[in-house]
Amino acid sequence: MAKIIIHGGKRLRGEVTIGGAKNSTVALIPAAILADTPVKFDTVPQILDVKNLQLILSAMNVTSDFNNGELEIDPTNIRESELPSGAIKSLRASYYFMGALLGKFGRATVTFPGGDNLGRRPIDQHIKGFKALGAKVSENNDIIHIDATENGLVGARIFLDTVSVGATINIILAAVRAKGQTIIENAAREPEIIDIATFLNNMGANVRGAGTDVIRIAGVPHLKARNTHTIIPDRIEAGTYMSMAAAMGDGVLIKNVIPEHLESYISKLIEIGVNIEIDEDQVYVYKSDNLHPAHIKTLPFPGFATDLQQPITPLLMLAEGESTITDTIYPKRVRHIPELRRMGGDIDSAVAGEIIVNQSKRLIGTDVQAAEIRAGAALIIAALMAKGTTTIHDADHILRGYDRIAEKLTDLGAEVSIEGIDLINLMP
Repeated sequence: MAKIIIHGGKRLRGEVTIGGAKNSTVALIPAAILADTPVKFDTVPQILDVKNLQLILSAMNVTSDFNNGELEIDPTNIRESELPSGAIKSLRASYYFMGALLGKFGRATVTFPGGDNLGRRPIDQHIKGFKALGAKVSENNDIIHIDATENGLVGARIFLDTVSVGATINIILAAVRAKGQTIIENAAREPEIIDIATFLNNMGANVRGAGTDVIRIAGVPHLKARNTHTIIPDRIEAGTYMSMAAAMGDGVLIKNVIPEHLESYISKLIEIGVNIEIDEDQVYVYKSDNLHPAHIKTLPFPGFATDLQQPITPLLMLAEGESTITDTIYPKRVRHIPELRRMGGDIDSAVAGEIIVNQSKRLIGTDVQAAEIRAGAALIIAALMAKGTTTIHDADHILRGYDRIAEKLTDLGAEVSIEGIDLINLMP
């Protein structure tokens, strides 16, 4: 496992450019196999999840080439084969191959997906959707078998019992080449879903209503890529750098941002007392002092994103008073708390799903562990704030989701290094 070493106390200044959205990228790559032609993406983030998805593609005889933020995928010689369980279990988003393979071949056999340990994250709504489209689903020893070859996939009306980004996207991928119309009700509304729909529609799909809670998909027989698809900016990466800039910045310009995707988060930063200037596609965070406590509740988009509750936590340690965070999406997303306490943070989660943060004026660098991507982001921000050196172990989790993070932080003036991984060969 990699480790990130940070010598804290360095003030940040300058500019940083946000990469393409990780949560879009990990769905777009599986979606590419639905095409009957080669596909090209740009602004692809350089993250470990992309590498693992390329390994899965390779197992299906799908070639891919990633260079300078551009990813070309050629699925024209795709074949059904056993997918590498190691790569599947390394990231939760590998489950998008369920919907993509089902849409491509009418069947899929996939190892139960892995990824971050955030407590129970069932895929029952995905399975519900596949069954509604006419597929038979069975599970045997952590292997999921989905088969609709007998009668083919047929459009259906599907009501999701809970708002689920993954289930919404997976059902779209399965339904986009099904016979007839599929209607997804109580669909998730995240910007990444719009990004997926835009990509598919540009290839000839008929997906309407993405970004609302009702999505209609009219199945089409073929999908052909015509243009390069530019992935939307990563709103979680942008929010993470905003928190860093507010905590340790002397003026940081964050470029390639869609502020509308971050309205709930930016509103909380302003409430805390962060001085922000918002432009059309960038945000400037001024040096911010005298911060105020806040009460935050995570909700589905357009509410406060669960992926941003951890990156904002170290910033709340600078506020004078008690802040609370209630995570209604993943109540067990608290694995950053014991590590922040090791650094001297006055933080607790005595009540399930609720985090209490008090002012912590003096954080001390030490050895900590990144249990998952966003917990790791919180530790990076705390390490930048801390006196002395912090070593973040299991940093592969961070590298799964943050594009060239050491390089970007170094350019801002931080003292950061990574050990235990060959960054030059991070991508195949």
